[in-house]
Parts: sequence; C-alpha cells; structure tokens
Amino acid sequence: MVAAKIEKIAQDIKTMRIRGAGRIARAAARALKIAAKESQAKTPAEFSSEMKRASKILLETRPTAVSLPNAVRYVLLGLKQTHGADIWTMKKAVISRADGFIKNSLEAVKKIGEIGANRISNGDVILTHCNSECALSIIKTAFKQGKNIEVYTTESRPVWQGRLSARELLKEGIPTTMIIDSAVRHFIRDVDKVIVGADSIAANGAVVNKIGTSSIALAAHEARVLFFVAAETYKFHPETLVGRLVEIEERDPSEVINLRRFPGLKVRNPAFDVTPPEYVDLIVTERGIIPPYAAYAIIKEIFEWNPGERIQQTGDKLRPLI
Repeated sequence: MVAAKIEKIAQDIKTMRIRGAGRIARAAARALKIAAKESQAKTPAEFSSEMKRASKILLETRPTAVSLPNAVRYVLLGLKQTHGADIWTMKKAVISRADGFIKNSLEAVKKIGEIGANRISNGDVILTHCNSECALSIIKTAFKQGKNIEVYTTESRPVWQGRLSARELLKEGIPTTMIIDSAVRHFIRDVDKVIVGADSIAANGAVVNKIGTSSIALAAHEARVLFFVAAETYKFHPETLVGRLVEIEERDPSEVINLRRFPGLKVRNPAFDVTPPEYVDLIVTERGIIPPYAAYAIIKEIFEWNPGERIQQTGDKLRPLI
C-alpha cells in the first residue's frame, strides 16, 4: 500500500501532473513522510532500506530539477542523524524533516515575493515565462502593495504552463496579456522587467529553466530590459561545483505532435534550456538578492564545501572527503 502511494506521487511528478520545481520538491518530501509514517518495518535496518527504495523511485522521475534530489537529501538526513537509534526515533526524525522542508519551502516563496517586490516600480510592465511560484509571488506581492503593474505571460509551449500563470494573475485582478512564445522579441521593448523562475542554478550562475527562457534572456539583453530570476536556495545545484553538467530532460514527442500523422518525422522536445549568467541581472532568493556569479558562494555556504576538497553526497549536504 505504501509503495503504491509513493509510485503514484512519482508518476504524477513524471507525467507533470505535479509540475514546478518547488511543488515537485514538496511532493517528494511529502512522499517520504508517507513512507516513514506508514512503514511496517520491524527493524531500523528494514526502515532504512524502505526509505532508500522510496527515494530511488522519486529520484528517477525528473532529471533536471535539482530541487527534487536536494529535498530528498534534506529529509533523509534524518536517517543519518538517528543512526543507531530505535525505529520510532528514526521515523519521527524523517517525518519532522519532511514537515520542516515543506514549511521552509512555502515560507521561502513568500519571502522571495516580499524581497523581489521591492525591485518592482509603479507602472512596470513585467514579462514572465512558464509557471513559477516564486516569479508570481513577486508580481502578486507588488500588486498587493498597490503598484500599478501589467503582465505579459508567454504560452510556454508545448505544455502551456503560461495558461496556469495567466489564470493565477487574473484571479488576483492583475491586468494580464498572453503572447505566443515566438513573439517575445516583438514585445520586449514594451516590457520593463522580465521575471522567471529556475529549476536549477549552477555554480557559475547559469540558470536552467523552462525551454525558451534563454531566448527571452537574449532578447531582454539586446533591448536592455532587466532580467530577474526568482529561486529558493535549494534550487542551487551542488554538483556543478565539481564540474558536473546539469542533465537537460527531453520529453515525449507526443507533447508536441501526433507522430502517427507524420510517419518518419523526428521530434526533439527538450523541457529546459540554459541561460548564461551574463544575461541575468540578479537572482532573488529567500536569503536576499544576489548577482548570478554569487551562486558559487551560496552553494559553498549551504553545502559546506571548500575548494580543493573531494566531495561525497551525504544527507542534504556535500561533505568533504579528507
């Protein structure tokens, strides 16, 4: 029964019924909480094995959004911290860390909204892409502060996440216009600021986000329009410190076209692209606003890594190998 629940959450993540890096991370934490709470393990060793199996199922769903493995690492640190304890203590530790991650994640979105809204001026026209909780939090907070703003949102093909953003913005009463993805350069000079989210941020400040983000950043750079990224610090990718490249997920061609109607046609459907740091003006995190090149320092601080050290993953941190 527990395995079925974990598989259901994993399938929802994989098929994008659960979408957005923050929501994916919280879903993973929630799945691990369910696995711990409903475990029938008789010994600590059995419990540890069950939790590791559950984490493996979750980790195999989406390869690009680092929020997922970072959430799993955070929650499973409860196993490491209670090593040698009885099974009930281990369960409580995992459940507590899962609850803590979910609470901190939601608070981070709110905090990012408050910090980022300070950079929005009255009368701004804002362009957003895809359906980022953090980007929308900034826009909504600025509007609630009484700022007279207007928003352009892209369709965000092929899965149309822009429609979700448009619905949320209209619900708040924010004037919103939807444009097709390929019209960004046409409208960019009508825009004051671009605000997008992130699925992963590399140590050099490069931003991995919904496909099309890099093209928007290029258009904004050409037009000298400010380009903001809004992201929780658990979206920073620790393994990029040691040269690992972020894997870009390619999804099923059926999201783009019915191949039965086009026999022999090849379709490429990458879900994400990489925006170079030189096209990013600032990154808004729950810890404050940083320039993209400060991503290295953020990762180094959060994951406790020093230059010259070899690293291994343990729990939610990268620990030095001495």
